[in-house]
Amino acid sequence: MKKICVYAICKNEETFAESWVESMSEADVIVVLDTGSTDRTVELLKKHPKVQVCQQIIRPWRFDVARNACLDLTPEDADILVCTDLDERFERGWRADLEAHWTDRTTRASYRYTWNFLPDGREGVVFWIDKIHSRKDHRWVHPVHEVLHWTGSGEEVYCYPPNIRLYHHADPAKSRAQYLPLLELSAREDPLDDRNMHYLGREYLFRGEWEKCIETLQKHLLLPTARWADERAASMRYIAKSLTQLGDNASARSWLLRAVAEAPHLREPYLDLALLLARQKEWEGCLWLCKGALKIETRSQSYINEAESWGSLPFDLAAFACYHLDRPEEAVAFASRALEQEPDNERLKRDLDCYRAALTAQQTKERTPDQGAL
Repeated sequence: MKKICVYAICKNEETFAESWVESMSEADVIVVLDTGSTDRTVELLKKHPKVQVCQQIIRPWRFDVARNACLDLTPEDADILVCTDLDERFERGWRADLEAHWTDRTTRASYRYTWNFLPDGREGVVFWIDKIHSRKDHRWVHPVHEVLHWTGSGEEVYCYPPNIRLYHHADPAKSRAQYLPLLELSAREDPLDDRNMHYLGREYLFRGEWEKCIETLQKHLLLPTARWADERAASMRYIAKSLTQLGDNASARSWLLRAVAEAPHLREPYLDLALLLARQKEWEGCLWLCKGALKIETRSQSYINEAESWGSLPFDLAAFACYHLDRPEEAVAFASRALEQEPDNERLKRDLDCYRAALTAQQTKERTPDQGAL
């Protein structure tokens, strides 16, 4: 039997503390580094016998420094370390599945992670992460969006426990204002790191800084290590979104065509381009792209995937295009599939009724004799 330790950093997490401990309680030890809570977080954590809490102020603040300080507090004799945050929850039974797949050679585990949930409770963005690792030969790097770096010899040995489920329930009231300056610092520290540059450009997009987004992501695409097609296509898509905001739809279209070519195995580039063509009333192209997206039936396990691409959007958009192409029977079929994805969506219900009315009108017209043809 392996000795398993969960470790986490936290600050002002009293809302999550007790339910997090319950979720992590299958571990042998739980180590928490509190970085300056002013609420009851520490008090609540210390109520649980498995939890060891230390406090340390990290100045200047960096996520990698904080996580490494916490990692250093974990027991030397631990076999497996599990890094989580207090707003994350494991599904019960995670330990058994981990132990069943971890061998003496394993250094890292990759498992399913739900990053967010939609307003109706359905899962949003889902991908696989790998924050379960061996006690030795690992350090966290980068001031924000930190990653676990292997410092051992040879290559890491992964396992893939299929039944581990970790769910993220983020606090929407919590400020993320520190992310941008830390990402800018990260890019200055290592300007040749393609991941840093991509994340920085994406952050500019989130903040509506369109020109900076375009400039930064063009730098990302020129980096010699920026070879991962999924992330490259995402950079192209974000450039296109920024160009659209700046009113340059022609250039946005070019970038989206490049994104489709870069990652034809992803739905997202197809649908971004389909949306652009729908705004330009190019219905044949829009429909072709939606059908292309729907041919992709396997969702990526990386973080480069978006919930709407795997929900009603491709069916909804295809139905809209079919309606404008005077193909109401296809519109009804696609709209019915869209409604299956979101059965409580009133707008989708109204659209389906509209398409059915158009189909009925078409069929009635086809059955009416042409009085002028005598």
